[in-house]
Amino acid sequence: MKAYLGIDIGSISTKGVIIDEENRILASSYLWTEGNPIQAVKNVLNELEKKVKDKDIKILGVGTTGSARKLIGTMLGACSIKNEITAHAIGTLSKYPSVRTILEIGGQDSKIILLEDGIVTDYAMNTLCAAGTGSFLSSQAKRLGIDVKDFGPIALTSKHPTNIAARCTVFAESDLVHKIQMGYEKKDIIAGLCYSVASNYLNNVAKGKKIVGQILFQGGVSKNIGVKKAFEDLLKTEVLVDADGHLMGALGSAILAKKNSKNEVFAFSLKNSKFETAGIECKGCPNHCEVIVIKKDGRKIDSWGNRCEKGSLIH
Repeated sequence: MKAYLGIDIGSISTKGVIIDEENRILASSYLWTEGNPIQAVKNVLNELEKKVKDKDIKILGVGTTGSARKLIGTMLGACSIKNEITAHAIGTLSKYPSVRTILEIGGQDSKIILLEDGIVTDYAMNTLCAAGTGSFLSSQAKRLGIDVKDFGPIALTSKHPTNIAARCTVFAESDLVHKIQMGYEKKDIIAGLCYSVASNYLNNVAKGKKIVGQILFQGGVSKNIGVKKAFEDLLKTEVLVDADGHLMGALGSAILAKKNSKNEVFAFSLKNSKFETAGIECKGCPNHCEVIVIKKDGRKIDSWGNRCEKGSLIH
């Protein structure tokens, strides 16, 4: 069976999927990046290999996306290295051809993608402030002494969500502490945080954008049913969440790998190689470029960051 591998390497989590010719997911993996994208991808490959060991498949293409897409794409010999907007759109359209708006909130950033007739017409990203992202919710859950997985169910029990300032992480945390000291019920504070996340997103990331249905909510925060309900209340319309919503970037990457496949077989044994990276200042010209060099088993396989041909000579 012909198959294709897609990897989405984010700052918080790393996702991987293997699909068949019909874009069906044969295996998937979702693990924490933990500040080490190379090891995280090796762990994902280990998990995927175990899940398909009894399947007679041949992986004929690899695609990468996410913040470390170039590094991991070089490491895996990817035939497709694309940005998150493209990957998420293609992955989502493969399951929801009529989607018009994608709301995505991840661990440290968020984005909105607008589509029409299957084509991306507009998008926006927020990477400057962590307010309203998964890391923000996790830190507030810890402050409140609850597991972030319980956030959503608890939020749904509230009838009077507390109004919490959400424009900035610092202000939100300060307001949260103030509301706790004032004696607000924990469930109302939790619901208020869910609404603050949705409100912050709509007022910043989605500002000036025309949000129309079909609407899909993706990213790790989409698993929080409290935030999903907040979006539905604020937008006054249905917001869908797919069970594989957190894998859409990886799915899109796998589909792109299928389209760009060179029929070169990918071997899981690659994960056993030793990969190293180093930042080296090139002194070949006055630019003094910071060149990133990646080595496989001690041999340079690629480098980037140089603004002239002298930087490419670094080993």
